[in-house]
Amino acid sequence: MTSNFHLPYSTLLMKVCAFGGYDIVMKAYKTAIKEEYRFGIYGDAMLIL
Repeated sequence: MTSNFHLPYSTLLMKVCAFGGYDIVMKAYKTAIKEEYRFGIYGDAMLIL
């Protein structure tokens, strides 16, 4: 699955959590915030294998 980094607490983020696992996805989000990734439609993306 490839998905944008959706805004925190959005329904799209919950969809990604349902696929990739809540704890793993939220850990990735904490890292993304720390590394100053961009969120939203024109932001960075993530790949969940």
